[in-house]
Amino acid sequence: MKLLVAYIATSGGEDAVALGACLARSFDAELEICIVIPPEPERSGDTTEPIPVERLTDALDSAARQWLDQAASRLPDDIETTTTIAEHANPAEGLIVQAHRTGADMLVIGGAGGGIRGRHTLGTVVNDILHSSPIPVAVAPPGFAHLGAEEVRQISVAIGHRPGTRLLFETALRSGVRADRPIRLISLVAIDDVQPWRTEPDQHAIDRAQVHAQQTLDAARAQLPPDFPVSSVVASGTTIEEAVESLEWQDGDVVMVGSSRLAAPNTLFLGTTAAKILRAVSIPMIVVPKESA
Repeated sequence: MKLLVAYIATSGGEDAVALGACLARSFDAELEICIVIPPEPERSGDTTEPIPVERLTDALDSAARQWLDQAASRLPDDIETTTTIAEHANPAEGLIVQAHRTGADMLVIGGAGGGIRGRHTLGTVVNDILHSSPIPVAVAPPGFAHLGAEEVRQISVAIGHRPGTRLLFETALRSGVRADRPIRLISLVAIDDVQPWRTEPDQHAIDRAQVHAQQTLDAARAQLPPDFPVSSVVASGTTIEEAVESLEWQDGDVVMVGSSRLAAPNTLFLGTTAAKILRAVSIPMIVVPKESA
C-alpha cells in the first residue's frame, strides 16, 4: 500500500505528514511526500543568460528540496519514505497526476489552518482535491502534527441508506482488516433532514436506521474473519453535526465517508452530509470516491 502526502512548509503540511505517518504505521504502508511547484517557464529568444523568472524557479526548487528533507527527517525510521518534487501549474491536478504516476492508493492532505484548533478548515487546493480525486483522500484536522495519535485506534464508517455505498463499505472492511483495527458502522439520523417541522426525533426514521444498521452489521460480519471486532450504532440529533457530536470519539479514531451521489463514477466529490461531518469532528476523515457505474 502506498500513501501520497501533499506537503507544503505550513502547519497544514506538517499535519498531513503526521497523518501520513499514522496511517502508514497502521496500514503497513509506504509514504511518498510530494511538493508541487510551477513548471519552469519556456525560454523566449536565443539568449543564454538566465532570466529572473528562471532564477526564481531554481530557488523555489532548492527550497522545496530542503522542505522535503526536513519533513522526511522528522519521520521515524520504521516508515519507508521517499520524497518527490512534481511540476504542474495546478497544485491539485499535479498531486492527482503524481498519485496516478506512482500508483498511490490514497492521498493525504492537511487543512488550510487558521481555524479552530482541531476543526477542519479547507483551503482551495484541498477543496479541489476533495471534488476531483480518483482515489481515497485522508484529511488531517488542524493541529494533528502536535495532538494526533501515532496509530489508528478505530475506523468509523458512515453508511447511509442511499445506493452507491458498496465501495465505501468494502473499503472500510479492507482497511479494518489490513490495520487489524475495530470497525464501527454509523447510521446518522437528523431531524432537520427527515421532518424539519418536528422537535422530537421521528421514531419511524430511527427504527429504519436501526434496521439498516443491523443489516449492515450482519453483512459486515459475513465478510469479515470470525470474531473480528465490528459494531454498529445509530446517532440522532436535530442536525447531522449534532448527531455526529453525540457519538464518542477518541484519539486515534478515523471516520470514513463516501462521495456525493452527484460525483462522476470513480471520482471523489465531497457531498453535503460528508461536509457537515467534516465540520463536526476533530479527527482525520477519509473520503472514498463513488464506485463505477
